[in-house]
Amino acid sequence: MGIFKAYDIRGIYPSELDEETAFRLGRALVVFFKAKKLIVGRDVRLSSEALHASIVEGALTQGATVVDIGICSTPMLYFASREGDAVMVTASHSPKDYNGFKVCRKNAVPVGIESGLAEIEKLVAANKWQAATKGTLSRKDILKDYVADVARYANLSGKKPKIVVDAGNGAAGISVTPLAKALGIQLIPLFFEADGNFPGRGPNPLLEGATKKLQDAVKKHNADCGVAYDADCDRVFFVDETGALIQADLITALIAEELLKKKPNATILYDLRSSRSVKEHIDAVGGKAMVTRVGHSFIKQTMREQNAIFAGELSGHYYFQSNNYADSGDITMVLLASLLASSGKKLSQLVTPLKKYVASGEINFEVKDKDGVIHKLHERFSSGTQSTLDGLSVDYDDWWFNVRPSNTEPLLRLNVEADNKKLLDEKVKELTSAIGGKRQ
Repeated sequence: MGIFKAYDIRGIYPSELDEETAFRLGRALVVFFKAKKLIVGRDVRLSSEALHASIVEGALTQGATVVDIGICSTPMLYFASREGDAVMVTASHSPKDYNGFKVCRKNAVPVGIESGLAEIEKLVAANKWQAATKGTLSRKDILKDYVADVARYANLSGKKPKIVVDAGNGAAGISVTPLAKALGIQLIPLFFEADGNFPGRGPNPLLEGATKKLQDAVKKHNADCGVAYDADCDRVFFVDETGALIQADLITALIAEELLKKKPNATILYDLRSSRSVKEHIDAVGGKAMVTRVGHSFIKQTMREQNAIFAGELSGHYYFQSNNYADSGDITMVLLASLLASSGKKLSQLVTPLKKYVASGEINFEVKDKDGVIHKLHERFSSGTQSTLDGLSVDYDDWWFNVRPSNTEPLLRLNVEADNKKLLDEKVKELTSAIGGKRQ
């Protein structure tokens, strides 16, 4: 079944997944977890209500007690998972005709293809079940408790910031409105109406031009910053007071600084696509910076192994030890607002010292032999310091690159950073030639 991916279940509705898939999955999760209780939530997509009803019915049929938390964000589901195993009906930032499921154990421990999804896939495909006494259904409103939990991260001792939040017609408005009210943040809402057609700008805020209306609104309202959530709120992106979009890795460095005020010398993780300035800043403000491979299940596992208090990904995921190592756009927003309030500085002033280098952004190449290309690059750039933590990383004094294979597509993903634009352009050109294949 091609819908079972490395970290979740995802496909086009109803051609690739439908209510029957959801019903079987509900039964499979009860069997896999040996669950007496399963917590179920859903996003705002047009197909989510029907899929949610089916997965609930499947879990009930297999004998579980189901706790329905209704429409919510993925961080809200992770919060609810403190009470048991959980599943979220969502396709995250995928286009509106997609849907899917995110599965986690109690306390937001991820279930990926290597930690259970492959086994769950076999159960769904086999469709053979032992009879069970039907379970019971209850409904629970977790919003008040969730908002209180996120609010504990706030330190708004200075002037309360004015923030434009772009919910993208997804789930963000559910929690951001009461959260801003509780903290006294001046909120300017943009696309807060939950709508599975995503008329504002689509589920993915990283697409070309997606944040333009947010950037314009920040300047129009003279706001301190802008925040763009993806559809299920596990990823978040920021715009400074001038309307400039900020790289997510630089936000990692700023949030690390805020958290290290309370826990000096703590370990902070950053993914290997991040700028060198991230490690430099974390070290400078008293943290222990450690690089990690890309992917939430790997990052959460490494955080547990290294007792890391925080981790950030270039894709806009931010993970917190005090949140059961789960990612949360809401917590990240609150911490950045706290940093703005306590520092008395503009966001552009906080970010400018981190902009030491120039980066290519992620460039995708369609290649047939991913391993073969990486092997050639390994030999060609043998004079640099090499790492195979995730694909191939090669470091030189004045530039570095990482190339890693996609988990699901015949693609190699390239990231390059250099001390200056001229050198960056030279190295991107050299690597493009060396990789070959079709540049996406």
